[in-house]
Amino acid sequence: MSADVLEVPVATTARSATSLRAVWPAILGLSVVFLVEMLDNTVLNVALPTIARELNASASALQWITSGYSLLFGGLMIAFGAIADRYGTRKIMLIGLTLFALANLLVLFVTTPGQLIAVRAAIGITAAMTAPGTMALCFRLFDQENLLMRATSLIVTVGLVGMATGPTLGGLVLQVLPWQTLLVMNVPIALLAIACIRFGIPADDPAKRNPSPLDLPGALLGTTTIVLALWTATLAVEDGWTSSTPWLAGAGAVLAAVAFVVRERTTAHPMFDFALLKRPAVSASLAYEASLGLGMAVIGFTVTLQLQLVWGWSPAQAALGNLPQVVVMLAIGPFVEKIVDKLGTNRAAVLGASSFLAGLLIYGVLGRQNYVWIAIALALTAAGMRVVATIAGVTVMRGLPEDQTSIGAAMSDTSQEVASSVGMAVTGTIVAAALGGSLITIGAGAAGAHTFENAVTTATLVLTGLCAALIVWAARRAAKAPATALAATADSDDSVAAPAPAA
Repeated sequence: MSADVLEVPVATTARSATSLRAVWPAILGLSVVFLVEMLDNTVLNVALPTIARELNASASALQWITSGYSLLFGGLMIAFGAIADRYGTRKIMLIGLTLFALANLLVLFVTTPGQLIAVRAAIGITAAMTAPGTMALCFRLFDQENLLMRATSLIVTVGLVGMATGPTLGGLVLQVLPWQTLLVMNVPIALLAIACIRFGIPADDPAKRNPSPLDLPGALLGTTTIVLALWTATLAVEDGWTSSTPWLAGAGAVLAAVAFVVRERTTAHPMFDFALLKRPAVSASLAYEASLGLGMAVIGFTVTLQLQLVWGWSPAQAALGNLPQVVVMLAIGPFVEKIVDKLGTNRAAVLGASSFLAGLLIYGVLGRQNYVWIAIALALTAAGMRVVATIAGVTVMRGLPEDQTSIGAAMSDTSQEVASSVGMAVTGTIVAAALGGSLITIGAGAAGAHTFENAVTTATLVLTGLCAALIVWAARRAAKAPATALAATADSDDSVAAPAPAA
């Protein structure tokens, strides 16, 4: 029996589904894809000391083992989003998942740091192939807006929880199994995702693909811009701004960005139409996503350091200390849809963003006092992030033509990835400038701990201010959208889907 025959009833069932349960294989597959993408950002960090010993890896090699993945993952998403819109989102995701499984399996043959860097780079490339399709394929499953909101909320939660629990999971695995397990365990997960997506999501409709030729020079310039921007942030943390390397990388990013904009505005078939950024639903959602990346960078980087290096908590205790974030993300899930129904999309987004900002402020001002304030900050930021990420994910997709949903999803992910790197660079720069030495020594005396806490407060307040500016701009931008129901689709290039009016 041919693949097309198998997929016809799947497509019919998916589009007529009246609940998430009716298409649970598809939801499971997409959730798993998003989970492994988020896990791979953090899960290997806890194994770096073990890798250094077993492979005799230098500090520079360890840096590339971690940053090689994120640079290529973040840098290639937009390019693969454009490819998916033209050749089939589902097809590119299935190819990417297959290669992702093979790339992770290659870790069993690694014997040198260089080989591991190559494997991590391959994993980053293949993960970038799968990322743009997660939200784009989700939008094929339902016509009802409440079900889209519910499905998006579930997928986002799975990914965010995976990102938060990555180091904890990695530490537990390392207690009983070799470090290679952290990558090999992705293989059966990828196979599960392949099966779920293969039989749970309708095949690509050629009539709904982007018919324009792929702009290869534009894709190359766009990828170069993002990779250099991410690398600039990494170098700023590792080498400091007194070194020439971050400045050179930053200058390269600016030049590549200018060349990319010029190319896209002059070519007959641009990879991405910049006019789409004029749509309030799109630009507001990207600003919301960027604010989340900025804010979570400082919390993700400093909370564990505060608990372990300043207060002397064990790694296991510090892992438990992050539980409020995970618990709240899971607990608030059933209420996201109700909040949106009650307040409307715009007001719900502002409420979630306000909770996020309140959490950042509490952490920056009171987090040094005792753990209760850190727990409150983690809970508030998690609640806000859960609401805002769901709304932004839905509205940015609804604001784009159907043949550009994959690149739209890639833009959303990339905006958060780049913002997170900027947040890390700001935090790392402020902390390094304050301490002037190794982080390991901050708990050796009261002066070092006090200096570290002052630096964390400064970094948090700076980033909170930037987040607030983005959120205010996003809220004002979203308010300019026509009062059209969110359920309206963006099938044509001229249509603009807007958030639902406030109840």
